[in-house]
Amino acid sequence: MDLLSAWGLVAGYSVLVGIAMTGMWVFLLLKDQVPELHETKTRHITLHIVAEFLTAVLLIVSGAGLVLSGEWARTLSPVALGMLLYTCIVSAGKYADDNDLPMVAMFGVLIILTIVAILAMLVFSQG
Repeated sequence: MDLLSAWGLVAGYSVLVGIAMTGMWVFLLLKDQVPELHETKTRHITLHIVAEFLTAVLLIVSGAGLVLSGEWARTLSPVALGMLLYTCIVSAGKYADDNDLPMVAMFGVLIILTIVAILAMLVFSQG
């Protein structure tokens, strides 16, 4: 696969974001930087972290599958990107509530890039 093709760029984006998500959560958990885990009701944040790790794994697997030309990856990738889009929207909302504008901007960029990746997959899967 040509890594500069639409599929290659989607694959690279997926793997990069999946690795970044995993790294971010591992860092935050190891440094005890998730204050919600110290509240009395922790199910929400625990399930949120599980969903984020699942999203990251599916992004990495589908991105690697696209690079290796696995046809299954062309089915899995839009699912993984849809999960990413959802988590970026939810995360932007959390940081907006905290008035953390740089994080809102970062998630805004990720939302746009993810929508572009999904649209690219839809356009190029037709041809």
